[in-house]
Amino acid sequence: MPSTSRHDPYAAFRHRTFRLYIAGSVLAQIGGGAQSVAIGWEMYQRTGQPIALGLTGLVQALPMLFLTLPAGYLADRFHRTHLLMLSLLGTAVTSIGLALLSYSGGSVLVMYALLLANAVAGTLGRPARAALLPQIVPRAVFENAIAWRTSTGQIAGIAGPALGGIIAAFSIPFAYLASAATGIAFIAMLAGLRIREDHVRAIETPLREIIQGIRYVWHTRVLLLALALDLFAVLLGGAVYLLPIYAKDILFVGEHGLGWLRAAPAAGALCTALYLAHRPAMKHAGRNMLLAVAVFGAATIVFGVSRSFWLSLAMLFLTGAADNVSVVVRQTMTQLLTPNRLRGRVSAVSAIFIGSSNELGGFESGLVAQYFGPVVSVVSGGLGSLLVVAAMAIGSPRLRRFGAMHEAAPAEDAA
Repeated sequence: MPSTSRHDPYAAFRHRTFRLYIAGSVLAQIGGGAQSVAIGWEMYQRTGQPIALGLTGLVQALPMLFLTLPAGYLADRFHRTHLLMLSLLGTAVTSIGLALLSYSGGSVLVMYALLLANAVAGTLGRPARAALLPQIVPRAVFENAIAWRTSTGQIAGIAGPALGGIIAAFSIPFAYLASAATGIAFIAMLAGLRIREDHVRAIETPLREIIQGIRYVWHTRVLLLALALDLFAVLLGGAVYLLPIYAKDILFVGEHGLGWLRAAPAAGALCTALYLAHRPAMKHAGRNMLLAVAVFGAATIVFGVSRSFWLSLAMLFLTGAADNVSVVVRQTMTQLLTPNRLRGRVSAVSAIFIGSSNELGGFESGLVAQYFGPVVSVVSGGLGSLLVVAAMAIGSPRLRRFGAMHEAAPAEDAA
């Protein structure tokens, strides 16, 4: 008799709500990527100052640092679908404002203000978007849904900037309009979803409610360790920030080679995400995460000492492939180990962990490279990642032995 437990790699796509959600999410991400390229190009073109690019990043990073935790509270206290739709509407309106200002040659300062407003609107909806996914697909196929979301996200992450460059070459304002249009398309798709949302009345002050999310992560040690492992791996293994130096002064491949080097981690992540989507759910998620971060660290070390363009390219591909395993495990654990009433706030805590580590990792890599050279910076970061993995593997048997994620139950008493 044939087995009835055969793995279905497209299980998540059997659900109409997931198909609508993922299609809208990919469209919006492509539009956002196109706008990101356009705004950087326009700001540098109009000012001629490299600091203009730094300010562009700063105004988009500030809302993430200061509003992510309050946004998580909102995601747990209001209708998540409606909150995400309002967020998308806000980003669409500000993108239209950027298009009008760009077309008319308006003030750069006003463009920065609109970009800040765009980032605020996006940040307020981000935890709701993350917390919504477990309500869209059953627990048994959630890991498959995460794998497909990361793979389609990688495709959008590559396609968005590429499309933005093409559009900006013809019309920069049109790139902003494209971002607004994709956001509105996502709103239309969300309007077609039928999701039952259970609301819990707030019984404490907003500040105490926000702190509950932090307390939950702190007391759910296996989740805390998974987030910390991802944080330190990204913080220490920031080779990607030094790629211009490697392309120009070490590998001697110029701007063209730099483009390939930058694309390699995303290509590796995409391949891994597609592979995981076609495989059954992990039976040893904790062990796989530790091994993946170890591979990430080892590949970073080899990249750091390599003088071969092709070997360097292969190692960057491997870092992206390994990192994606860690991303799938972390995102799945964050949602499935958290009660629905806390998912928005815990998603916000996770976003702070990972978002801050990206920025701080770039700063750490640049600082070490400034005083000790880029090779020492990259190799020491890879060694640091390996040391963190060893410490976690030895010091946390619970993380090392963590098994199938879809079988894990939320720790309701941890909050």
